[in-house]
Amino acid sequence: MPTTGRDGQMRDVTLMLAGDVMTGRGIDQILQHPSSPELYERYMRSALGYVKLAEDRNGAIRRAVPPSYVWGDALTALAQQAPDLIIINLETAITRSAAPEPKGINYRMHPDNIDCLSALRIDCCVLANNHVLDWGEVGLSDTLQALGTAGIRWVGAGRDAIEAAAPAVLPVHAGQRIVLHAFACPSSGVDRHWRAAAGRMGVNFVDEDDEEAIGLAIERVSAFGKADDIVVCSIHWGPNWGYDIDSRHRRFARALIDGGADLVFGHSSHHPKAAEIYRNRLVLYGCGDFLNDYESIGPHDGERSDLAVMYLPRLNGVDGKLLALRLVPFKIEKFRLKRLDAGTAAELHRRLQHEYGRFGLSLDIDAFGAMDLAL
Repeated sequence: MPTTGRDGQMRDVTLMLAGDVMTGRGIDQILQHPSSPELYERYMRSALGYVKLAEDRNGAIRRAVPPSYVWGDALTALAQQAPDLIIINLETAITRSAAPEPKGINYRMHPDNIDCLSALRIDCCVLANNHVLDWGEVGLSDTLQALGTAGIRWVGAGRDAIEAAAPAVLPVHAGQRIVLHAFACPSSGVDRHWRAAAGRMGVNFVDEDDEEAIGLAIERVSAFGKADDIVVCSIHWGPNWGYDIDSRHRRFARALIDGGADLVFGHSSHHPKAAEIYRNRLVLYGCGDFLNDYESIGPHDGERSDLAVMYLPRLNGVDGKLLALRLVPFKIEKFRLKRLDAGTAAELHRRLQHEYGRFGLSLDIDAFGAMDLAL
């Protein structure tokens, strides 16, 4: 049974959810153990080029920075918010491999930089995405080994289909668990040959157009665990840009909740998207990038990939229903998360208020730029 407090009440659970975290390429180059900088992109041939572009925009960036450097003001925010678990979508292979997949953009962080992830005190990395196999099966194997050595759990990829589909079971309080499932969809750019199979490494792949596959995924979610578990489903879906919510994704999210999920944690877009509440459960359709090396990219039709959001849902410890949602925004500058100035915070609030409003939701903003869902 879930833990009770001194007053006999079940304890609520607060999660910190972060969208795409890309510690490879330019960011890897400023850490203490940079990988060989060669890239295989049409646009850029060296990861150092992304460092230069960022410096051209925002000024000089130090090299060989300490592991905690990139998290900047997010560390202070985490200390203040004190979530029970920290879960991110890791879009970077952790490997020394020099054999990239022929896909155009390949993210790689040197394994000796794993303490960068440890500095955020991450409890679990979602690996069901379109970059974890950027350096092939060797790169994925190296990633699993590096995370395991660092004591960081992972979910959504594995050495075969069984491991890739297995949820991560994350204890929060004595006897209370978060069960985290993770799925990767082709609409986010995940190649079908990355699907894990018997005897083949890969990701937990679910095609949005395959009703049978979606049904099996929902059956696994429904069948696993105990009645008092809190169930979270991470899904990497949709394109990098745009605010439209795919009707397939809305159906998938709602079917997961009907099947027993308490929260749907969606990501892939480079900017935060809308959320909705269905049956008192939260659906985050796109959490945006939490860390990237895109500082040289200006607004894309008004969409800014340099604005990151830390999502802090608080869930009822008895039934998993949403009790509160706080959004803490940051700006990525010099490959580091910093709190927003008042003007930028207001700009982001206006944009998110418009998107959340499409689903009948409203966000309040405080004097420090943090936003709370009005329930």
